Amino acid sequence: MNNQKILVTMKDIQRFKIITEVMDKKIKGVQACNILGITPVHFSRLKKRVEKHGINGLLRKSRPAHNKKTDRFSDTVAELYQKYYHDFNITHFKEKLSDIHKISLSYETIRKILIIKEIHMPKKKKIIHRQRRRMPKAGMLVQMDSSQHKWLPHIHKKWWLVAIIDDATNEVPYAVFFPKDTLYANMHVLRRYIELKGLFMALYADKASHFTTTRHCGIHYSVEPEQSDTQIQRALEELDITLISANSPQAKGRIERLFRLFQDRLIKEMRLAGIKNYKQANSFLISSFLPWYNNRFSSKETESVYRPLPENINLDTIFCIKKTRKVKNDNTIQVNGHTIQIPPSNSHLSFAGRKVDVCILQYDRIIVLYKKSIICESKLLKSNRTLKKEKKIEELINMRDYFDVPKKKRIPPPSHPWRQQNRALFNEFRHR
Repeated sequence: MNNQKILVTMKDIQRFKIITEVMDKKIKGVQACNILGITPVHFSRLKKRVEKHGINGLLRKSRPAHNKKTDRFSDTVAELYQKYYHDFNITHFKEKLSDIHKISLSYETIRKILIIKEIHMPKKKKIIHRQRRRMPKAGMLVQMDSSQHKWLPHIHKKWWLVAIIDDATNEVPYAVFFPKDTLYANMHVLRRYIELKGLFMALYADKASHFTTTRHCGIHYSVEPEQSDTQIQRALEELDITLISANSPQAKGRIERLFRLFQDRLIKEMRLAGIKNYKQANSFLISSFLPWYNNRFSSKETESVYRPLPENINLDTIFCIKKTRKVKNDNTIQVNGHTIQIPPSNSHLSFAGRKVDVCILQYDRIIVLYKKSIICESKLLKSNRTLKKEKKIEELINMRDYFDVPKKKRIPPPSHPWRQQNRALFNEFRHR
């Protein structure tokens, strides 16, 4: 006895019923063609199948897909993934298969193979939020941020990756690893970006202490309600660049998604390249990974509004810590407990009583400016007490770490107006 199960659709049942009525001469064939919406030739073809095979004559025979992959091929793909690319995502693994192993497969085919081999577990579909439109031209807005992460698995200490991205083209001309997220680290990335691309119109960054002052209490706020600009704000104003502060990480989504990609692909690419320390990591990032990223993900067809850097602007005197000092009668000034003797120049034999700008650069270099002209250069000693104190404070600030605070679910009390209103509606419905 044949116990084969047959899967039949409602359309097949309707066709079989009408064809049997024609065979029993209850309706005419022309009427059946109008009901089913088929031609008389096709109807006669179906009628012959029903007379010979019954309802099985209406069912389509299942045929294997012409592009179905063999079990041996699927085992090869799964073996490659487990041996070399076990921590890659599917898109990254797909690109490696195409570039290195010359295996061209679609995303869905690879995903199904990994699911069947119980290597990949499908995730729930994420909620996609509305995104802000990109700027129409390159150089109108760039986003900057830093990400602390364990970029090299064999090095326990987390480093900071400081990067900057163009909002219109998604291009990342420069990014670099730093052991700490300091003022000079961010200034270095900004300066290098301007040297590579030119002056842009606006910078979009978070409210970190080196970008903007956000003190709202304490003695500093009481003494000076209107807080002075930070050193980066002052530097950007000198270059006629607007600083825009983001109120949330979601506001600067471009740079946040960039870090998500870097924390996934960059780490695995460095593992394949055999990177051992952060000096090699910086070299690999700048020379190999960023060119690949810009070629793969950036758009080069957008019109640019970058301005060339004027020749009379010295970036050393802009991206620095700038302070104002009044020259004493003996032609000296004091900076962080360090006394600097200003020599006479061609324009002035003495600068006593005049105000000068002191620029403290990285590696403790000092440049003294008078009316934007360099009149003196010096260097802070490593034994300087104020310098040691500032470095210690900076180390304590950079010891901070971020963690997620679980949100408590608030349950409204029984006396809440919302509960009372719902209770009244329920009682009224039950009474009716």
